[in-house]
Amino acid sequence: MLATALLGFGLCGMVACDGGLAFDLERAVHQSFSGERALLHVERQMKFGPRVAGSANLERTRQYLEQVLEELGWQVKRQVFKQKTPSGEVEFVNLRVRFVGESVGDQGGEKKVEARVWQNPVSGLVVSHYETKNFEAFEFLGANDPGSSVGVLLEMARVLSERPAVAEKLELVFFDGEEAFVDYTETDGLYGSRYYADSLKKWPEKLRPQWGVLLDMVGDGDLAIRVPVDSPDPLVGKLFAAAEDMNLRKYFGLGSQMITDDHKPLNEAGVPTIDIIDMEYDYWHTPGDTVDKLSADSLKIVGQVALLMIEKYLLDKDGL
Repeated sequence: MLATALLGFGLCGMVACDGGLAFDLERAVHQSFSGERALLHVERQMKFGPRVAGSANLERTRQYLEQVLEELGWQVKRQVFKQKTPSGEVEFVNLRVRFVGESVGDQGGEKKVEARVWQNPVSGLVVSHYETKNFEAFEFLGANDPGSSVGVLLEMARVLSERPAVAEKLELVFFDGEEAFVDYTETDGLYGSRYYADSLKKWPEKLRPQWGVLLDMVGDGDLAIRVPVDSPDPLVGKLFAAAEDMNLRKYFGLGSQMITDDHKPLNEAGVPTIDIIDMEYDYWHTPGDTVDKLSADSLKIVGQVALLMIEKYLLDKDGL
């Protein structure tokens, strides 16, 4: 991601600015989110080494993500495409994930399950990139960028599977190619989210998600989420409300910059998307971005607040 100074703007009206329509605290899954479990997923990613787009290490990471998700009742669809980059043509793979649960064994067979899962509308997207930036000068493991947000998204998948009515309203996406090979331009960086956003434009209107939540760099032991000003105002307000509900508001603030990140193509495609990110991280894009710099507590704070935001302030009462 790349940060650029900006004063900020309002986008009320893109997403309803009123509160949630239905919320049952006793059944809310955010309380089950474990920072320790999320951190374990980060540690397992580190064992694959650098996970550069197009590499064997990233394919091993994909297989790990697919295994974890499928065991939790989610179905994974690979979105494969090739793009020219400053380093030549690269094959990228986004992972689209939807909840199936026990319906895999339902009468009617796999084709009916496939149709139900992928042809039904979802309310929102929860996304992260999962590849690391390539550095020839040193080994970059990317524990925080992007290991932390991948770990949070996998743990979110676990707790969401405990409440299928909520899980079925979401599509989780792991983007490939967020990192620029040289520098962010209209043709370098954000490869996966740009491709996905272009495909979104072709979806029938009734199937398009209404909002998105992007997670990126969320594990710093000294957590300071600063939402970039190019995140839609209504979503920012809902995030802060959820943080306030949990007495965690001090960890969440509004930044003074616009950030080039995976929320940008989604917003441009008409899906209002917030970027939950902590750019105040001393080890960003350095050899020091290792798992010892991360905190299970930080992962828990972000995971629980993001889930509460989704459950209480973004999902409507239908089906819940």
